[in-house]
Amino acid sequence: MIRTAHRHPTWWKAPLVASLLGLPFLVLEYRWFASHHETGAFGGVLYWAAALLVFAWARPHRRALRATRMMAAGAGLGFALLPMLWVMLAITATSGA
Repeated sequence: MIRTAHRHPTWWKAPLVASLLGLPFLVLEYRWFASHHETGAFGGVLYWAAALLVFAWARPHRRALRATRMMAAGAGLGFALLPMLWVMLAITATSGA
């Protein structure tokens, strides 16, 4: 068991924010791309995003791993938003003047 002196009291904030913002996009994108049997071109990105979000929630909750947890949560959120941003960019590019 981790002693309370080494435990980070607010370890859950970065994973919670990244999960609340990223999980709806992951579910939506997975449902969109699931019609392609390998989840399309973004399959790897969706799996990496899910894995990084799970890693951000993983134990141990030590203060020394705060930066690692925040980077994993941020990268997971970025990977979760990447397919949506790509779709928005493609729509903007094709509907241009």
